[in-house]
Amino acid sequence: MLKLGVIGTGAISHHFIEAAHTSGEYQLVAVYSRKLETAATFASRYQDIQLFDQLEDLVKSSFDVVYIASPNSLHFAQAKTALSAGKHVILEKPAVTQPQEWLDLIQTAKKNHRFIFEAARNYHEKTFTTIKNFLADKQILGADFNYAKYSSKMPDLLAGHTPNVFSERFAGGALMDLGIYPLYAAVRLFGKAENATYQAQQLDNSIDLNGDGILFYPDFQVHIKAGKNITSNLPCEIYTTDGTLILNTIEHVHSAIFTDHQGNQVQLPIQQAPHTMTEEAAAFAHMLHQPDLNLYQTWMDDASSVHELLYTMRQTAGIRFEAENENQTTD
Repeated sequence: MLKLGVIGTGAISHHFIEAAHTSGEYQLVAVYSRKLETAATFASRYQDIQLFDQLEDLVKSSFDVVYIASPNSLHFAQAKTALSAGKHVILEKPAVTQPQEWLDLIQTAKKNHRFIFEAARNYHEKTFTTIKNFLADKQILGADFNYAKYSSKMPDLLAGHTPNVFSERFAGGALMDLGIYPLYAAVRLFGKAENATYQAQQLDNSIDLNGDGILFYPDFQVHIKAGKNITSNLPCEIYTTDGTLILNTIEHVHSAIFTDHQGNQVQLPIQQAPHTMTEEAAAFAHMLHQPDLNLYQTWMDDASSVHELLYTMRQTAGIRFEAENENQTTD
């Protein structure tokens, strides 16, 4: 049983804890928040939880792995502190805001003989192994991947406030929050794209509300849609010379149907996990219990590819975060 600490007291943390407990591999033992009363409120539904409002005290306490789901711009520093203190780290997506931060965390983990994971849940869905195997003998002609869901924070934004998810200070936006899922799916199925571009509807602070991107592969393109002020009900499609594979969505997939050019259909044997985050929680636990360094390196390489693509797409759209603007001013 892995002793679990948590940084970040939003709904996503409860969701991960539920998945972690359901997997039977973890037990929550510690919660950190900048305010002790916030940590206490969050932990009230659990039993025997240590509460912390100082990060240094948290990482000195007795647990094995920490799940970090704080605002995006805080991930890097908190993860580095935890790794340096000898804790394994699970970072909620997006793990970092720039590719070099991810490489730094990989090296910090290696130096301290610990593991670092990015919690991009669809990457660890067994469904994508089934899909990749099905596509192995087919020539890919392209794909359309999307994830657009109207944000619960839109009313706050429309009222004149700036929720974290739409803040340049906290590295928000549709691409970072939801577009990362189509990117992980593309890298998981097709490998790293050679280049990428992104155009978006943006706020005055440059943060994107929704946008469309293209991943460029040698022989085809993958179109990406992300949105937080819109909802898309479109399926995702993968085009081949033999026909089209249709997925009901790009994460927590429950249906994958291939239709050839003659109209014949094949339904892939998909078994949707009962919880959206159980498969990733189990995958991380398995890696910690029975390390497979070759597989781990693949995870690290794919995450690096995703973050390079995210950064490239942000630059083409002119999306900049507060820390980057400060660094540019300093330079």
